[in-house]
Amino acid sequence: MMEDNSEIIGYEKIEHYNPERTDKLMEHYRAILQLLGEDPNREGLLKTPLRMAKSMQFLTQGYNMDPMEILLSARFREDYRQMVIVKDIELFSMCEHHMIPFIGKAHVAYIPNGYITGLSKIARVVEVYARRLQVQERLTTQIKEAINEALHPLGVAVVIEARHLCMCMRGVQKLNSVTTTSDFVGAFERGETRAEFLNLIGTNLH
Repeated sequence: MMEDNSEIIGYEKIEHYNPERTDKLMEHYRAILQLLGEDPNREGLLKTPLRMAKSMQFLTQGYNMDPMEILLSARFREDYRQMVIVKDIELFSMCEHHMIPFIGKAHVAYIPNGYITGLSKIARVVEVYARRLQVQERLTTQIKEAINEALHPLGVAVVIEARHLCMCMRGVQKLNSVTTTSDFVGAFERGETRAEFLNLIGTNLH
């Protein structure tokens, strides 16, 4: 990995990128600009292939992260068997069909069965899977499965709401549409438990 340090008026920006991958991506993005009819040598585009190469590596950094390792790094024994909810977790992901962003929030709950995990780890798991080329349906299930496998809880629930820019910027161009997906396992498959969870997060649902 290469460390790139740049200072701008006292601000130190530290980023990590694979130099070989960056060079290859730059070549492709330069070719894309030419195919679109642009001149990659004009002033405004001179650094665009480099910026795009770095940006795409950042937006897909989830491929280099292990959600199980994150959850297990802060797993603690605790005799607590009530619902734990982390809601309104912001997420930014890339639709794998058009490579256009979708933006939203995740609501995640689990009922411990002898083990809990750090609350920030739940948000990090969302981030890991969101920072990959995705579809919202798969993203929802992956988050649920990771928590279920790492903690073996009594149940896991995940609800995601998102706006897909592929629907806003192209295609049907519906600016205000929101897609909601959900996945439940264990105790949350029971209507009463699921209803309690949905009620607790419902004030923020569209």
